[in-house]
Amino acid sequence: MAKENCLIVHAAGRQLDLLRGEASRIAKQNTVDWWSDRAETGTRFCFADAKSKEAFAITCDNFGISWRDG
Repeated sequence: MAKENCLIVHAAGRQLDLLRGEASRIAKQNTVDWWSDRAETGTRFCFADAKSKEAFAITCDNFGISWRDG
């Protein structure tokens, strides 16, 4: 999958667990694959399509968690 559908979030602990749950829910709702892995700074969340990535970015904003494209 291409990196254009990835976000790097700056979260740890319970916030990161919360984001993993939200990523799973968004991917399931849109019937797409997703994964997360370590980035240089933060955690990279990637989705199979741009729609899911955008939904995840909005979720991060709603929780007050900083992110950037990655």
